[in-house]
Amino acid sequence: METVRLTMAQALIQFLDQQYVELDGVEHKFFQGIIGIFGHGNVTGIGQALEQNREGLPFIQGKNEQGMAHAAIAFAKQKNRLATYACTSSIGPGALNMVTAAGVATVNRIPLLLLPGDIFASRLPDPVLQQIEYPMDYTISANDAFKPVSKFWDRISRPEQLIPSALHAMRVLVDPAETGAVTLSLPQDVQCEAYDYPASFFEKRVHRIERQMPSPAAIKDAVELIAEAKHPLIIAGGGVHYSGALAELQQLAEQCHIPVTETQAGKSAISWLHPMSFGGVGVTGTEPANLLAAEADLIIAVGTRLSDFSTASKTAFKNPNVKFLNVNVSSLDAYKTSGDRIIADAKLALDQLLTELKAISYRSSHAPERLQHLKQAWDAEVNRLYDVESEAGLVQTSVLGEINRFIDEDAIVVCAAGSMPGDLHRMWRTTLPKTYHMEYGFSCMGYEVSGAFGVKLAQPDQEVYALVGDGSYLMLHSELLTSLQEQKKITILLLDNHGYQCIHNLQREQGSGSFGNEFRARADNGQLDGAYLAIDFAAHARSMGAHAYTATTKEELREALALAKQHTKTTLISIPVLPGTNTSGYQSWWQVGVAEVSTQPSVQSAYKSYTDNVKRIKQL
Repeated sequence: METVRLTMAQALIQFLDQQYVELDGVEHKFFQGIIGIFGHGNVTGIGQALEQNREGLPFIQGKNEQGMAHAAIAFAKQKNRLATYACTSSIGPGALNMVTAAGVATVNRIPLLLLPGDIFASRLPDPVLQQIEYPMDYTISANDAFKPVSKFWDRISRPEQLIPSALHAMRVLVDPAETGAVTLSLPQDVQCEAYDYPASFFEKRVHRIERQMPSPAAIKDAVELIAEAKHPLIIAGGGVHYSGALAELQQLAEQCHIPVTETQAGKSAISWLHPMSFGGVGVTGTEPANLLAAEADLIIAVGTRLSDFSTASKTAFKNPNVKFLNVNVSSLDAYKTSGDRIIADAKLALDQLLTELKAISYRSSHAPERLQHLKQAWDAEVNRLYDVESEAGLVQTSVLGEINRFIDEDAIVVCAAGSMPGDLHRMWRTTLPKTYHMEYGFSCMGYEVSGAFGVKLAQPDQEVYALVGDGSYLMLHSELLTSLQEQKKITILLLDNHGYQCIHNLQREQGSGSFGNEFRARADNGQLDGAYLAIDFAAHARSMGAHAYTATTKEELREALALAKQHTKTTLISIPVLPGTNTSGYQSWWQVGVAEVSTQPSVQSAYKSYTDNVKRIKQL
């Protein structure tokens, strides 16, 4: 057997460089590069391997471990999970910074390979710098924290262990149902140890992504279920994008006259102009979508995990006879709501449903005139929200309207947390698929700037806009510098409302006052209720080398957007907006805990409302 003597790190890099995926006969190189920050846990191992093999996987220098991993997630999501970047860090704090990103990847079902350095397997330099000494189990290091947020985890304690472990890592990464964060913990001494690896380990490997066929029995049951439904409703999730089922979704809606609603991950699966498109559903949904959900006698959930936001904490479906049909490649998601299920690839499942439903000439009983009225009324409401004016300053809904009207049809918007996801899910008008990139599985603050950089890596010829609040920007903006370093221009639209106003709204809606959520100075009374902190975000961005503007009027915003579009490097536009000028409501409710006992009458009232709503929860 022919062998090649390499260090474990060198072998790992060569292996990753030869991994491909195939879907529908088309090959895609799976790893497009490595994003990393070097430290004593990886610089002499993986760092040396990358330096030695410069003709292989390109290296991108991250600025924050969480941020660089977010960029890798965004890249993979934009590529429909057919390509990704691996991320490497040092041990201890550098590794732990990636744990949050691992949670983002796993919850959102996005492939992410994490390669954190680890303490010495030999234990000779003990304790090593940044080592956590856990006295009950000396085999534990900081990297064990990745276990609950990873779909596969391993520690490579001997160089030959890389062979089976790397193959298992790929098994999970390319599996549509099981993908998520994969963590290979790499002790820093083992990274540098040599082994005679089989040459075959470094041959090109093509991992074929097999579309899971639906069973005939499942299709038969589903057709019978749909045939009985008079007012079905489709909820399209991210799986519609990942399986490439956009055409089948639209054909099903048209052929069977079934309205389509979308989760955050599913948004842009169908154009807002389509007569059967009714926008977001659930807590951040549109009024017509939530009215249709309340009346539906059948929910056809395609490629969605049906989170509490999509189901309005299980209160969205008010028809006492409502049934559920879950179409999902993941059995975990397909079994939710105790409904009927088709455990299969969404594209294949919808295609077979189309054939069978056409054979029986199925068409829902939705009145076309009512659907048209609902759609027209909502379009008028969005126009109203886009045009709201206030003498006190800019209104968040109208700022988003100006942006939506200005940017190109194929421009991509990226968001993740705060009040903007609700406004965007309800109001944002998309005509082309994959132009709406929302991380809302984890709703991770700090994803926006890093995610926009990752999306730009994936789609370098399209304009990419990061829509971010001041709270999220302050939490994590480090990959702004990486976008400049890599010459990948993004436009950051920073809506400055002086704090964590989304949670501030939630706090007050549940009966509490204003406490701890605004960026205010500490006053003489010892409380954080002094003047708003004055933060010049444009100056901050300019200090790192970006173009930057501040827009305080709609005219200034239009001018800044036009200038940003002309620029070839990253640009930030700081946009002060009035707090509390976001959307809310529209036939939805979200369950959050409310204090059962309180001296505050407003909290007591909120708890009464809470208990009334809890009674409405449909036990699914």
